[in-house]
Amino acid sequence: MKAMIRLVCFTMLALAALMAAPGAMSQSYPDKPIHLVVGFPPGGINDIVARIVAQKLGDRVGKPVIVENRAGAGGTLGADYVAKAKPDGYTLLLGSVSNIAMAPSQYKSLPYDPPKDFEPVALVASSPNILVVNPSFPARSVKELVALAKQRPGSINYASAGNGTSNHLTVELLKTMAGIDLVHVPYKGDSAGIIDVIAGQVPMMFPTLPVALPFIKSGKLRAIAVSSANRSTLAPDVPTVDESGGLNGFAVSVWVGIFAPAATRKDIVQKLNVEIAKINQMPDVRQRFAVQGVEPETVASPAEFAAYIATETSKWSKVAKAANIVPD
Repeated sequence: MKAMIRLVCFTMLALAALMAAPGAMSQSYPDKPIHLVVGFPPGGINDIVARIVAQKLGDRVGKPVIVENRAGAGGTLGADYVAKAKPDGYTLLLGSVSNIAMAPSQYKSLPYDPPKDFEPVALVASSPNILVVNPSFPARSVKELVALAKQRPGSINYASAGNGTSNHLTVELLKTMAGIDLVHVPYKGDSAGIIDVIAGQVPMMFPTLPVALPFIKSGKLRAIAVSSANRSTLAPDVPTVDESGGLNGFAVSVWVGIFAPAATRKDIVQKLNVEIAKINQMPDVRQRFAVQGVEPETVASPAEFAAYIATETSKWSKVAKAANIVPD
């Protein structure tokens, strides 16, 4: 009988320990440095946002957060590395619309499946693309651009940072919604395309706002509209595509967020989500983001972020198919 009582007591203690373990482990996490992987080179917007977040997150959790650049293949090399990492909360990804929501329709053999291989943690920041033209271009609004394109179908070129990039797909969405024909001229990066728009070699482009803003302020480019659903606080005088062209529902944001490998414990994901929400409310973080031309997002729950990603992925898949973009 005593042996039976001891066995029952031991079993109850073991069960209690197991039930308490997630909370205890969450309180001890992290107990070593965290690696935040960026799929793009140092110095770009993704890298800068990652370093701002990493510094603050490290301060808050009491362990270093090390930014690790694993650039290549449109950000997919870094994403694949994290997808295959141990799901313990110590290897995270600063993912973006390009390597999470757009990549599935851009690559025939993407080495990871975003919905299955990642736990969305938190949406961090975003920036719109901005429609810019050479100052000599006659259209001064999206409405005027659409009218001009319908008068001259297939005769107006637009630059992009490359096939399948966010500014390429943004124009393809515009073409589909407005029913116009514009000719794509891909470049190797935003800067190369902008140089030719300034030179008058190509009349228009839809680059990211942070890249274009200095040229708009200097008068070398004229801004027509931002791609986001609402005006950007960084360029409040520039209307949205909807306002400028009457294209209801047109909305494109170049967003970045934090992801963990699939099967990372929910309590770790939730802890990171809460910390990033607090970081995004810090005045100095908001100011540093603004300097880079990005805006902090109101951090939603991991489940809400996952739902947003699903919507984004579906949208960009449809745009890619409508544009007959052949996956690499």
